[in-house]
Amino acid sequence: MSATSTSCRSINYLSPMQRFAPSVWASRLVVACVVLAGAMDAAGAESAAVPIALGKSFDVPAGPLADALNRYAVQCGVTVAVDAAQLRGLRSPGLKGVFTIEDGFRVLLAGSGQTAARTADGYVVRAAPVAATRDGGVAAVLPTVRVDGQAEVETANGPVAGYVAQRSATGTKTDIPLIDVPQSTSIVTADRLETIGAVTLKDALGYTPGIGIAPYGTDSRYDWVTIRGFEAYSPGFYLDGLPMRNNANFGLWRMQPYGAERLEILRGPSSVLYGLGNPGGVVNVVSKLPTAQPLRELQVQTGARGRKQVAGDVSGPLNDDGSLLYRLTALGRDAELPAGRMEDDYLFLAPSLTWKPSADTTATLMAQLGSTRSGVYTRIAPAYGSLLATPAGTRIPSDLFLGIAGANRFDQDQRLAGYQLSHRVDDTWTLKQNARASLVKLDYQQMTIEGYETKNEADTLDPANYRYVAFVPYAARERMTSFVIDNQAHAGLNWGEWRHDVLIGLEHQRSRLDAMTIYGGKAPSQDLLSARRDDAPITLADPASHAASVVRQTGLYVQDQMKWRRWSFTLGARYDNASSETIDKLAGNARTDARDTNVSTRAGVVYRAPNGWAPYVSYAESFAPTGVLDPISRTPFRAETGRQFEAGVRWQPAGRRQTLSAAIFDLRRKDFITYDPSFTPRQNGDASVRGLELEVLAELTRRLNLTGAYSLTPRAKVISSADPAKIGTQPLAVPRHRVSVWADYRWSTGFRIGAGVRHESSTWGADSAAPAQIPSQTLVDAMIGWDTRAWRLALNVQNVTDKAIITTCSARTCYYGSPRTVLATATYRW
Repeated sequence: MSATSTSCRSINYLSPMQRFAPSVWASRLVVACVVLAGAMDAAGAESAAVPIALGKSFDVPAGPLADALNRYAVQCGVTVAVDAAQLRGLRSPGLKGVFTIEDGFRVLLAGSGQTAARTADGYVVRAAPVAATRDGGVAAVLPTVRVDGQAEVETANGPVAGYVAQRSATGTKTDIPLIDVPQSTSIVTADRLETIGAVTLKDALGYTPGIGIAPYGTDSRYDWVTIRGFEAYSPGFYLDGLPMRNNANFGLWRMQPYGAERLEILRGPSSVLYGLGNPGGVVNVVSKLPTAQPLRELQVQTGARGRKQVAGDVSGPLNDDGSLLYRLTALGRDAELPAGRMEDDYLFLAPSLTWKPSADTTATLMAQLGSTRSGVYTRIAPAYGSLLATPAGTRIPSDLFLGIAGANRFDQDQRLAGYQLSHRVDDTWTLKQNARASLVKLDYQQMTIEGYETKNEADTLDPANYRYVAFVPYAARERMTSFVIDNQAHAGLNWGEWRHDVLIGLEHQRSRLDAMTIYGGKAPSQDLLSARRDDAPITLADPASHAASVVRQTGLYVQDQMKWRRWSFTLGARYDNASSETIDKLAGNARTDARDTNVSTRAGVVYRAPNGWAPYVSYAESFAPTGVLDPISRTPFRAETGRQFEAGVRWQPAGRRQTLSAAIFDLRRKDFITYDPSFTPRQNGDASVRGLELEVLAELTRRLNLTGAYSLTPRAKVISSADPAKIGTQPLAVPRHRVSVWADYRWSTGFRIGAGVRHESSTWGADSAAPAQIPSQTLVDAMIGWDTRAWRLALNVQNVTDKAIITTCSARTCYYGSPRTVLATATYRW
């Protein structure tokens, strides 16, 4: 076997984007890679020597010895020289677990009469030396194999020690090394969630490239996030690879970070794996599942506004042979929202049970219960009065709550039950089936800002015209049920020097939404000077809509991951049949049906160099039904689509828990619905996003962790629309620069400190319609803590300086970011 070398410069000729100014972008990518890699190398001496570097996780199946050595060389990034003739007829027992490179060779070569020796160019495999036996014969001298019995074998859905995960299933629906995924993927581990003090999914993603965590400011209802300039709101997030479908409604499934083993973000289109979806990407929450090792944790948390929270996580075997495992994760919170004396109470319960009747079969049952009893806290204000002074020269204090707290209500209940089945048929085939049923019920009411009440029409500069804020009632009653099942067949095939991992899947999902919404009525106004309201009662208008809708989707997909020497190729295709039915209960149960079919494709290639660098290039597509009727043909518009070209590189130095990634991409959303000035729909929308993303995750030493993310988005705009005024604008505010850095250090005494900085450059708001440029923003987060043998104490502060920032604006309204949050947490593990 032979190997060639590559570096970050290989991105120059791998990029397929002719209009992407390759020379400029590649030079930026090279400089960024060299600078970050140099910084990580500088700290690598200590990192490589600490116990973390005892080994690396490998997964090499049993089979012909030549094939096993080839896969092992790819996984550990080394060159192996061997005479193929001497391996003919020899087999390897395979390798799965955490080993040093040398110990890995010993396990793979056990019983073969071969041994591996290190050379200046890598490793050479030759016949093992022999020694005389007592009876005068000869015996191979086999070295002792040392296995770290305490090391955890990382899997794509299991726990990760520290911040650096090395395996993932989100990008391929198979458990593979992250470095082999030909698309940008970020993983936020449970340890990282705990350290930064994340209590919402938005908090958890604040230090991830390409992610906007406050497109609509702070919001107690939802985890609004954007990925590469597009909302992740629709079709919603994913839980363990299955969708928590959102039918463009208000009753969204609320994710609980405490119940997550990790969060995985796959950036870019992903319809080959997940069916209908937006072009920005996928947020997949991986649940905490039963563990073979006993786990016991109790946590209490307190903070401002009477916050009291208790959480617990227990897991382990239920019988002596470990074939039956359990886990129970629970959380209860009694708190108030930051303003208005509104409650913010929450209950979460997630039991799960795993049964392993044999080494080849695993079945896991899981359930979740969530209950929210809360008001509604948003920091929305008129653009004139927040971003700019009113024509009368007045401003609204940023900490003033605009709303009617007593009339705001967000009561939501959610339930799910599901299972994961896996059965290994033989050395080639493995069958899997994942299924889940869920229910969400919502009772929601809020008084939303309508604008200023005009008191003096004759004088627009009269301060009285900017003293009273008017509200309009909004309410929704919703019930959503869904069922999804994903059937998979995995095959591992060896054809000569080629390894094929084939995935065949059939997925079906059905969701039904019954929703009634009210917009309009009467509500008292708010006096900005006295913060008083009149005593006029709140009245609701008649329902604006009352409908039931059913969405069905069936998708057949095929994926082949091919490996040849140091090259990995991924090819995939999917056929989807999606339909929707809508019954308008306010129009005599009038029914509208729509049906869409679509074929999505995906392709990618990765080269793994011996020095840990892995450049890649990929292409991916997405589709999403529009659900809008063509006013001319009276038939539904066809589904909108997305496509992305991406080129990037990852670096994982051998023996260190460090990873660096860089990517450039050209992403386009096509055929989405736009409206002309008379509000007539047309299917001629086209938006383009181009950018560069960098990410570094590094355990620089045994005690020092560093995470960094940078996103450069020089282009994010509408390039075609039925409304000429929209062309050239940004549908969502996407800053040109977004950068974040977090570092934490732990002393031998157990004392810990951490700090992070998040910065976004200025924008012109949604649809580029803000009346003035929105200033750039920089926020600081911090943590101090102390660890003892059983206790872990931490004080986390987000937005340390309590800086009032405006995240985005429309032409009339602006949204403030979150105020300072202080949380004290005590965790006891035994």
